[in-house]
Amino acid sequence: MSGRPVTGKVYESSTSPSDELRLQYSTSDIQSSYVGCQVGALVPTGNHNTAGCFKATGTVSNVPGVTTDLDYTYEPEQDNLNGRTIKGFSTAVRPRMLECPKCPYPDAKFFVDYYGDSDYADKWITASFTGGRTNFSSGRGNADFSTYSLTGRGEGAKKGTAYMAIFMYVIREFEDALDDCQSNCIACNDDPVHAWDEGVAFYSGSLEGRDGSAPGLLLHELADKRCANFNTCIDVNDSKSAVNDQLTDLFVVGQSQLLSGRCEEARNTKNKIVDLMYVPLIQGTIRYAYRVGEQAGGEKEKAEGAVFAASVLPRIHAASSSAADLIYNNMRVGAASTDFKAIKKAFESVYDKLNIKCSDVGGLLSPEGGYF
Repeated sequence: MSGRPVTGKVYESSTSPSDELRLQYSTSDIQSSYVGCQVGALVPTGNHNTAGCFKATGTVSNVPGVTTDLDYTYEPEQDNLNGRTIKGFSTAVRPRMLECPKCPYPDAKFFVDYYGDSDYADKWITASFTGGRTNFSSGRGNADFSTYSLTGRGEGAKKGTAYMAIFMYVIREFEDALDDCQSNCIACNDDPVHAWDEGVAFYSGSLEGRDGSAPGLLLHELADKRCANFNTCIDVNDSKSAVNDQLTDLFVVGQSQLLSGRCEEARNTKNKIVDLMYVPLIQGTIRYAYRVGEQAGGEKEKAEGAVFAASVLPRIHAASSSAADLIYNNMRVGAASTDFKAIKKAFESVYDKLNIKCSDVGGLLSPEGGYF
């Protein structure tokens, strides 16, 4: 809309209606200006950017398979839509993680078996936004957000987005890379490496910077925050977690294994990565169990504890249903009481089945430097 040519490529041509041409804008690696058309949910805020959008009426040239230019008309602020959304990370669990050719993926199955719904994260986040109930089909892990104000509901939505929806999609990208890996073929695995790199990108987020030292909002940042609480940092400033240190090495190892067609070795690396990814979620649950049960935390602390628990309960349930039931009953939205010591013991009882050690999780530190 700035008068300059706008470029893109045909997007989902096989599913577009016959009278529509769906295009994907060209992008760059510069985060602040990676795409010149930014609308969607930004429109009501006034922070949208249409300078790089196709103008409302114009002509598209050089469409593959089409010999003439195409005239078009559309509404830039309404018809420019995201092809990939965080909501879609959840609503696509069934086709992309349970029913794809090499599915089901183990961790997606843990969560769907526990909640009874493949879109469990979307149900949790939507209930947080609306102040409603999750109504999971299994009857397990439910939350009623009508008892919370915007403070608690905000925690449920924010942390549910990062630790339920994005968490599982990170794993999905790693699994997808393995599905496409061709053994013993060095020149065949560019696509799997691309999927692997996407998994790393979703784990880290765009705010961390090249070395992960800048504060982010996703899983990498969570690991670095929790290490200071559990004495599992590797630096004198208590800002770099052992979890992220190990994961960074494993990300590089897995990428190298995929490039060289060592697919089974890459699968073993993926398994180690996923095991470690649960550690900060366990730390978060234990931390807020203490803050609620021992320090009489309010709605914010209770909501944070509930969503941390919701993010890890399916994995605990796969190891021990009784441990998961105890944690849920003490940490759920509206729990009558919270027994910190019982919750800690329940987690510790399944560490070996989660392929992690007590030293991976550490212990919750007191202000004096001792352990609770």
